[in-house]
Amino acid sequence: MAHKIRRVVTGHDAQGKAKVLFDEVMTNPQQNRPGAAFYNIWTTEGFPVNNDGSDDASKRPVKTALPGGIVFRIVSFEPGVAPRNHRTDTVDFAVVMSGEIDMTLDIGSIHLKAGDVLVQRGTIHNWINKGTEPCVIAFTLVDAKPVEAGGQVLPAHG
Repeated sequence: MAHKIRRVVTGHDAQGKAKVLFDEVMTNPQQNRPGAAFYNIWTTEGFPVNNDGSDDASKRPVKTALPGGIVFRIVSFEPGVAPRNHRTDTVDFAVVMSGEIDMTLDIGSIHLKAGDVLVQRGTIHNWINKGTEPCVIAFTLVDAKPVEAGGQVLPAHG
């Protein structure tokens, strides 16, 4: 991953005092296709979220979505990233941190650049980096029920 990610996570000590639990530069990104690497920064299960304890929730095994939970991750898309047309049962809040990227949909595409924000609501999509630099995006993926449109359920796939 071209972008260095420093992760700072707070919590409490045994006396209930606020403190920093983790302060690190992330290493060993995960990869789910050529040209795309990611770090899971934090995950949660259930609502309301449980802020107790000091376990590292970034270590929880998770795919794209966490049933009944949230995944916060940073993804780097290299130029020419392998295609992956997919839909998730999530609402995704995305902030482009650096670079530029195109998101293609069934109907049309949208060009995003550093500073742009996106709310992706269970649509089938693909990320295409036509540029010369990596595009780094911060995603918060919140579990959602499958989309219903046109009288049919559109489940996750890809």
